[in-house]
Amino acid sequence: MAHYIDGFVLPVPRNRLEAYRRLVEAVSKIWKEHGALDYREYVGDDVVVEGTRSFTDVVAASADEAIVFGWVVFESREARDSANQRVAADPRMASLIDASNTGFEARRMAYGGFQSFVPSVDANAG
Repeated sequence: MAHYIDGFVLPVPRNRLEAYRRLVEAVSKIWKEHGALDYREYVGDDVVVEGTRSFTDVVAASADEAIVFGWVVFESREARDSANQRVAADPRMASLIDASNTGFEARRMAYGGFQSFVPSVDANAG
């Protein structure tokens, strides 16, 4: 079955990565309570490739910021839309973000919803 994902890239001050990790650990549980099937975030360690526009450029990251790439998996776009509404209305989210001191700036995040294009391929299938 094809799922729907929200994908995002954002800069986080390197000296606040641990605070950001604690925030993400808490909010990922809230997303799952509201319908997300999976929630993942990764911190970049090789984000500039010659000849391409880097994530660093896309989010205008400075040298003291790390690039975080993540996605949230949903059953469908409808499930995503419903979950996004519930998460936005969940008072725990605002409280967690306000108390986190992570340097997170939503206006600098690149974000979008994506439908399946190429399905997962089993490398062992013959």
